[in-house]
Amino acid sequence: MAIDLAKKIEEVLPEVKKPTRYMGNELNITKKDLDEVKVKFALAFPDIYEVAMSHLGIKILYHLLNEREDVAAERVYTPWVDMEAKMRDEGIPLFTLENKAPVNQFDILGFTLQYEMSYTNILNMLDLAGIALKSKDRGGQDPLVIAGGPCAINAEPLTPFIDVFLLGEAEAAIEEVIKSYKEWKGSAGQRQDLLKLLAQIEGIYVPSLYDIDYNDKGEVVKYEVKDPAKKALKKRVIQDLDNAYYPDKFIVPYMDIVHDRVTLEVARGCTRGCRFCQAGMIYRPVRERSHKRIKELAKNLLDSTGYEELSLASLSTSDYTKVEDLAKGLVKDYEDQKVSVALPSMRVDSFSVDLAKELQKIRKTGLTFAPEAGSQRLRDVINKGVTEEDLMKSVGDSFKEGWRRVKLYFMIGLPTETIDDIQGIVDLAKKVAKLGDQIRLNSNNKRRVKVGVSVSTFVPKPHTPFQWFNFNTLDEIEEKQEYLRKNLRSKDISFTWNEPKLSLLEAVFARGDRRIGAVMERAWQLGARFDGWDEIFDYSIWEEAFKEFDFDLEEYAYRDFDMDSLLPWDHLKVGVSKEYLKQEYSKAIEEGLTPDCRFDSCSGCGVLKNLNAKMSLIGGDEDGE
Repeated sequence: MAIDLAKKIEEVLPEVKKPTRYMGNELNITKKDLDEVKVKFALAFPDIYEVAMSHLGIKILYHLLNEREDVAAERVYTPWVDMEAKMRDEGIPLFTLENKAPVNQFDILGFTLQYEMSYTNILNMLDLAGIALKSKDRGGQDPLVIAGGPCAINAEPLTPFIDVFLLGEAEAAIEEVIKSYKEWKGSAGQRQDLLKLLAQIEGIYVPSLYDIDYNDKGEVVKYEVKDPAKKALKKRVIQDLDNAYYPDKFIVPYMDIVHDRVTLEVARGCTRGCRFCQAGMIYRPVRERSHKRIKELAKNLLDSTGYEELSLASLSTSDYTKVEDLAKGLVKDYEDQKVSVALPSMRVDSFSVDLAKELQKIRKTGLTFAPEAGSQRLRDVINKGVTEEDLMKSVGDSFKEGWRRVKLYFMIGLPTETIDDIQGIVDLAKKVAKLGDQIRLNSNNKRRVKVGVSVSTFVPKPHTPFQWFNFNTLDEIEEKQEYLRKNLRSKDISFTWNEPKLSLLEAVFARGDRRIGAVMERAWQLGARFDGWDEIFDYSIWEEAFKEFDFDLEEYAYRDFDMDSLLPWDHLKVGVSKEYLKQEYSKAIEEGLTPDCRFDSCSGCGVLKNLNAKMSLIGGDEDGE
């Protein structure tokens, strides 16, 4: 079967765009004899190769699992529409890249849930694999379908299709999952026995063991738990990041991918407390890798991949302990090899032009700053903690040092937003452009300054202080975008924005409940897939699917939740307490700030208490002490 399948795949590749997506055999892959291992694990990312290959979580799990002699981990990604058509025409099932083996012959199929708009791709991949879409229809010979990642913290819209969810950081629990699977496989038990066995692992959510119902507002009115499942589920957390597993090699693709470089995670978690930011809430507490460990990993990864760029990644890299010492040290270490070092998330209020100059010795690019809101009032509402003075100083220093391109990121549709806040975006962008021109003229530089303004639409997310706020109506969003288009017209300023209907659908899934699963399945049947891609997204499909189930698509996104009601995701605990989120909601209304607890007093989020965790918060000194 495998030989015939590989041949059929090879025959169709010349007929599709970017056949490299499906070839496999890249540098640093692990290819095992599938008949010689006890557990075959297909790691699935519901998007195309270029996106999937850039995802750090998949890379970590791939190498972690393959270091075990009893496990073979192989990759599978969503085929683009041309390849899907060929596969369906030729009867080619969904296959893994390493052995070109059918996915339905694997023991476990694990999906990464990175973005809500990839959900229909999951259904499409299950169908292409010949695996029953719904968990209740699968038998003992079908793969266990498991999912994890940031979107798992509201798993409810996907519960009809996923057997098991892993909440939190997968490295902390995945080997317990493998152990339980092996135990079940050796016992010749029923599929339900496996699910009950897995339900006893901390951080594992088995939806079929929970009976949940809702009222018309989407609030939970029935919540029953079957033995041996837990009433409330806690996420899994790596306690000591410095000693946690991290690969010393990455797979190197034959084609360009979204992030074509070595990504080195220097820290995990953020306590800045931006009230719109889900990642900042669900990845707490902050943990760091030491300088010594980072330098060791950097050497191994650069040597094994040949990449010429090293990205120091975290939610707020500029907050990493002694980040300037680390970054400048790495620049010095690899300057002769022409390896550039990047810090992808520098804050406006901690920006260092000296550090930026040092980092861009090899490759000089534009600079990006994220004020998020146009007025100080609204920045206080969202707890951004930066001022216009911070921004103007940072961009001014940059222009003086020769940078000519600056990008500014904002959001619209934030809670309490008014037209004055929208005008604030215009005013701030024009002030930056004017400052750049003044500095240019004073220095007799003929190159004009270019200011890029990028505006996304706020989507309320679970486990944030803004989870109770509704999503702006489409009319409101379109009016705000049109206002910005009219008022940002300038030879020095460019303006980009996102599709409002795409953001609306993201809001539906982000705060959705189990009832949405049936709507999702119908939309997929009508042709929905790659919904996150503008050239494929079709809003009318979703309107039709919602209408068939007597739901109003837009009203579902706009709904407010009562502060004291049980929310669809409340049983999935991320450590940050609901009481803290309510306090932050109230502070937002009052336009009050909450300081970062890393540099101030404890904010009372409850994460350490609720996770019963004793974290190793490594400082950034050379010895990792």
